[in-house]
Amino acid sequence: MRIPYDNPRIHLYTRIQKSPYFYASRQHGVQSYTVCNRMYHPRHYDDMIAEYWKLVNDVTLWDVGVERQVEITGPDAFEFTNMLTPRDLSKCQVQQCKYTLLTDQQGRILNNPVLLRLDENHFWLSVADGDVLYWAKGVAVHSGMDVQIGEPDVAPIQIQGPKAKDVVRDLFGQEILDIKYYYMTEASLDGMDVVISRTGYTGEVGYEIYLRNARQDATKLWNTVLEAGKPYNLSPIGPCQIRRVEAGIHSYGSDMVIFNDMLNPYELGLDKLVKLDQEADFIGQEALRRIRDEGVSRKLVGVEMGGDPLIGYIEDYLKVEDGDEHIGYITSAFYSPRLTKNIGYALVPIDYADLGTTFQVAKDAGVVDAEVVEMPFIDPKKEIPKG
Repeated sequence: MRIPYDNPRIHLYTRIQKSPYFYASRQHGVQSYTVCNRMYHPRHYDDMIAEYWKLVNDVTLWDVGVERQVEITGPDAFEFTNMLTPRDLSKCQVQQCKYTLLTDQQGRILNNPVLLRLDENHFWLSVADGDVLYWAKGVAVHSGMDVQIGEPDVAPIQIQGPKAKDVVRDLFGQEILDIKYYYMTEASLDGMDVVISRTGYTGEVGYEIYLRNARQDATKLWNTVLEAGKPYNLSPIGPCQIRRVEAGIHSYGSDMVIFNDMLNPYELGLDKLVKLDQEADFIGQEALRRIRDEGVSRKLVGVEMGGDPLIGYIEDYLKVEDGDEHIGYITSAFYSPRLTKNIGYALVPIDYADLGTTFQVAKDAGVVDAEVVEMPFIDPKKEIPKG
């Protein structure tokens, strides 16, 4: 089954950039694009459920060139980068990666990049969407620190799925399997310089390959990975939204910013990423200390919903209701083929955030019941990607 797309086509022209992999990935028959980081981003080549099973059963290749890198270097790069995030980067080793939050003065989340520490004073913030480059440049202007901030010619692809290890082993050799979850290494592949990280957007076994000189070598890398993946039934797909919700992964645009209202880490249940007692100061520290002490009035929770299977994307936030009262929104929702249930996230008042709480969700076809449940919905201890 192919998902019908009734919306007008996005016009392709130079105002919106094309990923270095744009023409390589397009050869597989992209059905739909979205725009992230002012760049066209392929979302689907096949039916959403078919792509889900390709990811879960075999191995998939993603054009994620939209994950643009904010590079921070210079003598004060560590101190500066540590100031941007509530995480304590003194715990981050060289060649380690960290899922990070960037917060403003009010403790609200500006973005959630994956950080790669390439050297003592060399960092990449891998940003899926959002103006982190401009934020970092603006902060640097008034910081008094000696840092250089820019965007290198680097573009990643993702290799995700249970056979991902087979593909990268054939590409880079047996030693590549020694990389631990959320660590990285650098390598050369047929004359191409790459950084390989043990990360991904799925909750499955996965790697990201960050290609240097991407504008020159992107098609070559894409075709090289395709060839290596043939014995393992590799398929190009877009980022699998069903699997990222199952894994409890938040989308910056959908789940962290609601109608331009930015949430804070405590509202998202991400307070484990906030280290208020670290020696260094960071942006938003006092505000987050106050939020921790006072508590929050709302929270993003996992929900199971009734009704017909939600195939495709919800085009607008769905209203959450308690009787006649509108109390919140569904921010992401999909049908999980493995759970055979509709699952998603709901932003609700704190009084509705306890496990087992029920309410209703208004959809075009009527009202369905929903219940707050544990998340992640699958593999809460992340044993799959760690394995």
